[in-house]
Amino acid sequence: MPPGVPHFICVSSTFPLPIFPSMNKTDLIRAIKIIGIPVAFALIMRYCFGLDSWAALFSVMTIAFLVGIPFGVGALMIYLSSVKKVKSWSYRFFVPWIPIIIFFLFTLGLAIEGWACWLMIMPVFLLLSSIGGLVAGYFKLRDQKRDENIFVSVIVLLPLVISPLEKLIAVIPGTYEAYTYIDIKAPKAAVWQQVTRVKEIKAQQDKGWLTQFLGFPRPLRAELNYEGVGAYREAIFTGGLIFHETVTEYSHQRKMTFDIRANPYEIPSTTMDEHVVVGGDYFDVLNGVYELEQLDANTCRLHLSSHFKLSTTFNFYASWWARWIMKDIQNNILQVVKQRAEH
Repeated sequence: MPPGVPHFICVSSTFPLPIFPSMNKTDLIRAIKIIGIPVAFALIMRYCFGLDSWAALFSVMTIAFLVGIPFGVGALMIYLSSVKKVKSWSYRFFVPWIPIIIFFLFTLGLAIEGWACWLMIMPVFLLLSSIGGLVAGYFKLRDQKRDENIFVSVIVLLPLVISPLEKLIAVIPGTYEAYTYIDIKAPKAAVWQQVTRVKEIKAQQDKGWLTQFLGFPRPLRAELNYEGVGAYREAIFTGGLIFHETVTEYSHQRKMTFDIRANPYEIPSTTMDEHVVVGGDYFDVLNGVYELEQLDANTCRLHLSSHFKLSTTFNFYASWWARWIMKDIQNNILQVVKQRAEH
């Protein structure tokens, strides 16, 4: 085993290798303590931040939680570790991932968090736990116990202090756009017919790889009751998700703009995680626009864009994921239109 790498984990291209391969009882108890206390800290914080009765002070959807908890987990783990192990840079950086992954499995197994939420936030948690480990390692290697104790105490309590202050700051909703297009070798009339009347999309026709991976509902069908301003249609997805759409601008075979409304109370709680539910407190889709452009005698370009709203204190990160998801949904619909119009 390379020097400097902790005896219970080896950082390599296949990280991590088996943990605790051969340990005596004392070492095993110490290792469980080193991992168990940070996990307990994360679980307690998740419970406190998730209480409805404390919603005015604490929320999972805050920077205080999303930054403070993984940073605190990494710092705690290094604080509890021996100086000999902490001297290894790889230990300080990678080993804090272990309690984060265990915390993830606990919350997923107990249905506290959904798979989609965790997948989106996991890179942030892993990185911040590593940073927490590196900073805590700096204090530990200085061999000044008083400074180290103060640092860890502050880090553990900081989320509880920052969150109430963050909740006092009014969230300014941000509006974002997701734009997609596809070229279709078919007459405009054939393409437009597929736009206004999206017949049932079978599972084998669904190519939305990201939404499938995240377990999001997939589109099933949507059809206008008539073609013109004021027309209404329901865009129906699996899991009981329904977008209620009203046409606000209509130019035959050229452009169609529609407002979108999703009623969260109509969506079964098992369909989407509460933190990403459409029409909920944090995410909403506002409108959509189809535009049909004639490129040449045989080819049309169909544009599809949408606007969505985010209401978090970390829109800078959430918007990246939301735009990626919306583009995946739109590209999926566009490829269905193309396939049907060309045949």
